[in-house]
Amino acid sequence: MAGDSRVLMDHNMEIGVTPAQVKKLPKHLREAQISTERTHLISDPAKKPRQRYVQKDGKCNVHHGNVQETYRYLSDLFTTLVDLRWRLSLFIFTLVYVVNWLFFGFLWWLIALIRGDLVHADEEGWTPCVENLNSFVSAFLFSIETETTIGYGYRVITEKCPEGIILLLVQAILGSIVNAMMVGCMFVKISQPKNRAETLMFSHNAVISVRDNKMCLMFRVGDLRNSHIVEASIRAKLIRSQQTKEGEFIPLNQTDINIGFDTGDDRLFLVSPLIISHEINEKSPFWEMSLAQMEKEEFEIVVILEGMVEATGMTCQARSSYLDTEVLWGHRFTPVLSLEKGFYEVDYNNFHDVYETNTPTCSAKEMAAKLRDGPLLPQLSLLSPEPKMHTFDPLNRLSKQDPLSQDDEKEERDSLGDRGETNGSAAALEEPPFADGLPD
Repeated sequence: MAGDSRVLMDHNMEIGVTPAQVKKLPKHLREAQISTERTHLISDPAKKPRQRYVQKDGKCNVHHGNVQETYRYLSDLFTTLVDLRWRLSLFIFTLVYVVNWLFFGFLWWLIALIRGDLVHADEEGWTPCVENLNSFVSAFLFSIETETTIGYGYRVITEKCPEGIILLLVQAILGSIVNAMMVGCMFVKISQPKNRAETLMFSHNAVISVRDNKMCLMFRVGDLRNSHIVEASIRAKLIRSQQTKEGEFIPLNQTDINIGFDTGDDRLFLVSPLIISHEINEKSPFWEMSLAQMEKEEFEIVVILEGMVEATGMTCQARSSYLDTEVLWGHRFTPVLSLEKGFYEVDYNNFHDVYETNTPTCSAKEMAAKLRDGPLLPQLSLLSPEPKMHTFDPLNRLSKQDPLSQDDEKEERDSLGDRGETNGSAAALEEPPFADGLPD
């Protein structure tokens, strides 16, 4: 048996196949493998991909179906025309003008037919309603010249045609209304502020870390243009399903996330990229949510940035969202602002970059309870940017019980002070990582 295995191994080496090489499965088998009971015991099943409520580019992923009262769209015809797609808007724009010209061209041709201008146009002494109008094509061209006020001078209305004068007035008035409506729709569609929102950026991920001894949820926003957004304000919503105490199921329930409404931090001066922070406190929906619980939750955070465009004064709104899988626990954003000679420079290559930082995996509620129960332990030195070292000077007590000479006392204090600075700096350099939670 061993000899057969050795012969097979030699044969595989001769044809260039290693005995440990595993044949690659087809793509459809690699992507969708049938799970077995042993697979469930070894690893937990992965999260199923969730449907977004708001896309990353700000489009709401909601479709309205079975709308029976379609007449409501016609009651607001201007907004309906503005909301149409570009290809459909251009088609309607062209169709309205062509139909209008054809309609009034038919009326001019009908007047000429009733008056007999088409038959007696070449007779001497005959005064037609419109000179040189002898066919439907010429009537159509006259209609275009009248409504667009081109006036080539070849076809002219005469003064002995009162019905033609009335039709001229009607076409001039209706033509002005059509021009105002269609040109207005195209102007509003071109200058829509949602195009301005294309240059407003949101970070790809949101992060959770400790800031000023408090757990915070953060994301970054930025503006690529030099013309700023005036009166910019930002708000956030938590979208997740909820079941009430009475058993009612509320799909996609919306909960406010406070990002500085009380303190005014939600009003932004968006000249350079800003990190928007939500303090996870008692009023926050993430107050009792730890890292383990967040991995099991399914939610979506929708952020909305609003303001006025400086160039046009129109209100602009930019939206984005973060799924539960896009919220990174224990990370911070990489700085993008640097001081150059005479100006500040923003490096947008690092706009979406994050880095890991030591963060407790317990909930913000448990972290606050730990901090209230006892003093800051050495493991919490990372919670403050500059940890303060409290040194104990035993000379104060010794001076009261057994006073020393001033020279000996000064030398002893200096020696103790040097040792205290050395220990303090060494303790500040040591950064023990957090465990699953704060130490008891």
